Amino acid sequence: MPAHVLLTWLGQHDLDAAFEKKEAGLGPIASALESGLYNRLVVLSNYDAEKSRLYCSWIEVMYPRVVTILYPVVLTSPTDYEEIYIACEGVLQQEESDDTELTFHLSPGTPAMASVWILLASGRSRARLIETHREEGLKEVRLPFDIFARYRPEKTLASHISAIDDALLPGSPAFDGIIHESAEMRRAVAKAKRAAVFEVPVLLLGESGTGKELFARAVHHASTRSSGPFIAVNCGAIPESLAESVFFGHAKGAFTGAVEMRPGYLEMADGGTLFLDEIGELSRDLQVKLLRVLNDRKLRRLGEDQVRELDFRLISATNRNLALDAARGRFRPDLFHRIAVGVIKLPPLRERGQDLPLLTRHICARLNREFSSTPGWQEKSLNPGAMRAIGRHHWPGNIRELINTLTRAFVFSGGTEVDETAIRDSLIDFDTSSDGLLDLPLGEDFSIEEIISRTAVHYLERAMKQAGGNKTRAAKLLGLNSYQTLSNWLERYGVEEDF
Repeated sequence: MPAHVLLTWLGQHDLDAAFEKKEAGLGPIASALESGLYNRLVVLSNYDAEKSRLYCSWIEVMYPRVVTILYPVVLTSPTDYEEIYIACEGVLQQEESDDTELTFHLSPGTPAMASVWILLASGRSRARLIETHREEGLKEVRLPFDIFARYRPEKTLASHISAIDDALLPGSPAFDGIIHESAEMRRAVAKAKRAAVFEVPVLLLGESGTGKELFARAVHHASTRSSGPFIAVNCGAIPESLAESVFFGHAKGAFTGAVEMRPGYLEMADGGTLFLDEIGELSRDLQVKLLRVLNDRKLRRLGEDQVRELDFRLISATNRNLALDAARGRFRPDLFHRIAVGVIKLPPLRERGQDLPLLTRHICARLNREFSSTPGWQEKSLNPGAMRAIGRHHWPGNIRELINTLTRAFVFSGGTEVDETAIRDSLIDFDTSSDGLLDLPLGEDFSIEEIISRTAVHYLERAMKQAGGNKTRAAKLLGLNSYQTLSNWLERYGVEEDF
C-alpha cells in the first residue's frame, strides 16, 4: 500500500488551534487530515522547537493512525525564497520514493512557502496541491497550465531555467559536491547552474585551490553534454615544444618520435566538454590556433591534410587577471572575448567565513572514511581549540591547503582527538609579507609592470570590498586624495566597481 504523504509548513493558525484558541478551529493542517486521505504527515517548521514538538504531539493524539515527522528549519526570513526552496528540496529528497504519493499543502505558512510548493509540484515532483478553508474544507488546486509554459515557447531546459529567479533554481546532483552556505558561494553556484544549460563558453576566475575544476565538472554534468567526455587539461604543465601535438593531435611520422597516430585533447573532447585550466599560460602561438578552432569548429592533426569537424563546449579557468593581460597584450584580446562569456568568480576561502566550519567537518568525515581501513585507525574529531586555530588562519592556499593541513593533522595525531597544537604544527608558514612579489629572478620573463599591476589590483579590490563599494571610504583606506583618484586607479587596472 503506497504511503499518502502530506507535506506542509507549520503555520500560526495551526499553532493557535493546538494551543486552544477557539477562533482558529482545527487549523489548516488538521483540517486536511480530517479528510482521512493521508497516513503520513511531514511538517517543516521554522517556529520555536518546543512549540513545533508540542504541535506534532497534539496531531499524534488527534490522529493516531497518521505517522507524523517534524523537520525543524532555520530561516533568515519566512519570505526568503532561496532558503525555503533549499529546505523543501532537502525534505523531498528524504521523503520521495516510488511507493509514495505526495501532496503539498498551500494554506499554512507564508505566500513564499506556497509559491515554492507550486514551483516544485509543477516541475520536480509532480505532487498534488491542496488548500483548506474553514467554510469549504479541503480543495485540490489544479493549475490550468504548466507553470513555466508562458516563459518557454520552446520547451527547452535553457528557457525553463532562464525564466526563474536564482533563488528558485532547481537542485542538481552535479552541484552536490560544492559544500557551501555563504552568500558569495550561493551566487557563484547559481551562476554556474544557469551557465550549465546554455551552450556558451564559461570562464572561471579565482585563486589556486578555490575549486575551479570542481565547478567545471559540475557545469559539465548538469549540461546536455553530460554523457560526453570531460577532458581536463592543465595548460601550465605542458612543455611548449609538445603543446601543439598534445592539443591538436598528430599523424604517424609527423615528427621525430611520432611512432603512432594520436588524437589531441580538442578531438578527445568532441561531444563533451574541454576544460582548460590556467588558460593564461598558453603561448601566443597556441592561442592563435585555439581561436581558429573555436571559430571554425574544425582542426587538422599535425602531418595530416584531413579536416575534422569538432563539437565541444569550452570551460576555461585562470588565477590571473586575464582581462588585464588582454588589455596589456599578454593574452590575445580576441581569444579573451571568445572564451569570457559565462564569467564566474570563485571567492577565496578567507571570504567564505561561514563555509569554513562546514568544509572542515566535511573534510574530516571524508578523511575518517578514507583512513578507516588503516591498521589501528581510530576515528578522529577536532576539539574546540583546533577549530579556533582553523578559524584564525588566513588560508592563502584555499581549500587545497585546508585539505592538506587536516590530512597532516589526522596522520600525525594519536588517539581520537585533534587539538590546537596539532593544527598549528600542520600549518605550513609562507612568507606572505610580499605576496611572493619580492626577490623574483630578473631576466626574460620578468615584468615590473606586471608586479606593480598585481600589487595594485590586490589592494584596490581589498579596499573596495572592505568599504562595501563606497569609493570615498575606499580612497581613505588606500591613502588616496579623493574618490575620483580612486576611480582613475580602478579604471587603469581593470578592477570592477561592483562590490
